[in-house]
Amino acid sequence: MLAFMVFVLGTLWLHPRPSYLEWRSWVGRPGVSIFVLIFFAALLSHIWVGLRDVLLDYARPAGLRGFLLGALGAGLLGTAAWVVWIVLRAQH
Repeated sequence: MLAFMVFVLGTLWLHPRPSYLEWRSWVGRPGVSIFVLIFFAALLSHIWVGLRDVLLDYARPAGLRGFLLGALGAGLLGTAAWVVWIVLRAQH
């Protein structure tokens, strides 16, 4: 994740992209798209593991814990679907 963030910051520092069309064409490149998807898969997995552990340790009662875990999972899956949708739209 750190390598991708350094890559993005370095790229933006060397080649600023002020317009929407330039951003879309940059994200639409196959290499960038793949790394964006890998980055967000790692980020969302990291969020799941961290927040799941917090909820398992501190959310009481068990019914509330189950509800919160389900809501967290649904939110993360929704975010993943949104990222995939954005990357696929940038391909056109």
